[in-house]
Amino acid sequence: MSADTPETQHATAVAVSGRGLLIRGASGSGKSSLALAMMAHGAQLVADDRVIVRARDGALWLEAPAPLEGLIEARGIGLLGAETSGPVRLFAVLDLDREEEARLPQRRETMLQGQRIPLLHKTAHPYFPAALMQYLRGDRRE
Repeated sequence: MSADTPETQHATAVAVSGRGLLIRGASGSGKSSLALAMMAHGAQLVADDRVIVRARDGALWLEAPAPLEGLIEARGIGLLGAETSGPVRLFAVLDLDREEEARLPQRRETMLQGQRIPLLHKTAHPYFPAALMQYLRGDRRE
């Protein structure tokens, strides 16, 4: 796939301070649950279940497919309406299928449409949604 061709990912995405987080993981891994927890802390929904990743202006942008815009699944409740951020620039990718074992992990990257993007792994700590919020607001220090 060329870098200028939109790609649809089976993922969820949220935005904080104009920075997008693409949340990837297997079905049932908690993508929507994490997005809902982050939304409770002030994040905005970009897309749930499927996310369009599009190269534009030298960056990758995240947006919702039209039929799913403004909807997020809450298991045991159903589809919920949510205000969305609209398209947002991708800042980082979170892989829920990989557990972070290091207390202070080294920076990781993943390649997406030919671009290097910071990569995070999940942690089981209850503060994880709040920590992700702070990361998106201000990055991290070495």
